[in-house]
Amino acid sequence: MKILVVDDHAVVREGVRRLLSTIPNAVVLEAATAHEALNLARKEAPDVLVLDINLEGASGLELLRRLRIESPNVRVLMFSMHAEPIYANRALKAGAYGYVCKSADASELTTGVLRVAEGERYLDSTIAGELVMSSVRAEDPLRKLTNREIEILRMLGEGKSLQGIADAIGIAYKTVANSCGRIKEKLDLPRTSDLIRFSIENRRN
Repeated sequence: MKILVVDDHAVVREGVRRLLSTIPNAVVLEAATAHEALNLARKEAPDVLVLDINLEGASGLELLRRLRIESPNVRVLMFSMHAEPIYANRALKAGAYGYVCKSADASELTTGVLRVAEGERYLDSTIAGELVMSSVRAEDPLRKLTNREIEILRMLGEGKSLQGIADAIGIAYKTVANSCGRIKEKLDLPRTSDLIRFSIENRRN
């Protein structure tokens, strides 16, 4: 079984590679960027791709959509620091087979890879519980946002400037500024300072 690990942090890739190398007959490949991941996916045709949702200069969700078009046979397991159900929901709707948080037990990642390789869906125990709870809560305001708007909101919560967000995603500053305006309208937030506070609070939750 070929497994491609895509994460922009070398120490994370090394840890995941060592963990997944314990799976019998597993060949573990690594990529640090979306560009590397696409090239390796074309060349090596991995069975499972373990994909970080946050990549330097690109969104893991955008890469996921590209992979669904260019390498439709690869099964993607998202591996993320985000335990909020909105991120898992977006990943599953974009075509991921599963979602595992980086805070989960190591065994959940290996189990997730094996399940996904068999064509099954897999969520770690924490995110599975969160998704169940979110389904009975009042409507999450974040559901009004597009994937790109969710990405911009997340970066605001991390302290990035509008120019920093534009550079990270690879879009124009004006596009980011316009998106922030739409996000404020959708979330009924009058000022940019309110939007930043919301993004920080949502990130903590």
